[in-house]
Amino acid sequence: MRRSIQSQVTVVAAAALLGLTACTTDSSIENPPATEGAEGAEQAAATPAPEGGDEWFDQAEYDEQSAQRSADFQGDPEQPWRQYIEGEMTPTAQYAAEGPQKVCFSNASISNPWRQTGWITMNEQLKVLQESGVISEMETRDAQDDDNTQIADIDYFIAEGGCDAFIISPNSTAALTPAVERACETGKPVVVFDRGVETDCATTFIHPIGGFAWGIDSANFLVDNLQEGDKVVALRILPGVDVLEQRWAAAEKIFEENGIEATDYFTGADPTEIKKIISDELATGEVQGVWMDAGDGAVAAIEAFEDAGADYPVMTGEDEMSFLRKWEDTGLTGIAPVYSNFQWRTPLLALEQIFAGEEVPAEWVLPQEPITEDQRAGFLADNEGMPDGHYAKFGGEDLPGYPEVWRDRIIP
Repeated sequence: MRRSIQSQVTVVAAAALLGLTACTTDSSIENPPATEGAEGAEQAAATPAPEGGDEWFDQAEYDEQSAQRSADFQGDPEQPWRQYIEGEMTPTAQYAAEGPQKVCFSNASISNPWRQTGWITMNEQLKVLQESGVISEMETRDAQDDDNTQIADIDYFIAEGGCDAFIISPNSTAALTPAVERACETGKPVVVFDRGVETDCATTFIHPIGGFAWGIDSANFLVDNLQEGDKVVALRILPGVDVLEQRWAAAEKIFEENGIEATDYFTGADPTEIKKIISDELATGEVQGVWMDAGDGAVAAIEAFEDAGADYPVMTGEDEMSFLRKWEDTGLTGIAPVYSNFQWRTPLLALEQIFAGEEVPAEWVLPQEPITEDQRAGFLADNEGMPDGHYAKFGGEDLPGYPEVWRDRIIP
């Protein structure tokens, strides 16, 4: 049975979408004013997303990430934030330095729980490297989900001239590429992580396996637990972010190949919108599955089934604690895909190696393993007392502030 795909667009701006969950920003982080904030938001809100995932589907990358899901990772499995897939290495002897070095970090934002969790972890790792004399300070500028602000932030660091190394977590892929290239032209080491850019000039690019791997894991789980012709509602946060688009492109391919009827919606991770979407779908017939490109709003989706008195769906969420707890409470058939939050430690650890003149992977691919039902209880126990917005695979258990700073959400 051929599946049908409908892209329903919620009228929201891309910049606003990532900021739906409240965050606190350190008042010491100064930012130049955004130049096109309101106008850019209105334009994004008026632009419908393209139907389907063909624009973002890349067969070669899909195949590579599919294979990497079962790859052998180098390094200690007890420290997955240091692991990597064997491949091209970048020599760094020219960056060897004595004494503490200043790091400049251009961050896309800390506007959602995933990024807040990682930011806390990163700062705890920073304390360790400051104490050991590797890093003197990390000057950080938060772009608050705005490309223009982040471009200005990077150019500010370059003009300031006081950075011994750059860390960049890009807000978006294409827009930030020229600014990353300008940072590379300074001759200082550049570490890019989380989202990519369209250049390979960075000393290392750090990321979990990727969006295609997420889409493969999550869609295959639904296919394995559903029947041909079953209906899946796909809840997507926003368009235009490579890793999110790749998640859906992979899932869409798998659903189509297996006769699963899939209807996708952009939600902005808004619980009210998610509940409305599910309620409207249930009013027109049964929904056997829910697929998500991120876990934000997973609990709202489950509650919509409860409100309608409908059977729980087969569902994919994320390793956010709210979903893991609701999953356990309901007993639904589920899986928690992971975009490894512990990656926020790795850029600083990479710089430790770079300042020592040690080679680093040119593309540092970290493990990315979903949490299964058999593993859920262990992660719930390990993260007991953590808030709902915490991520189970944060990887900070051996850092100085554990567990208090994560439990109390002490955001630097």
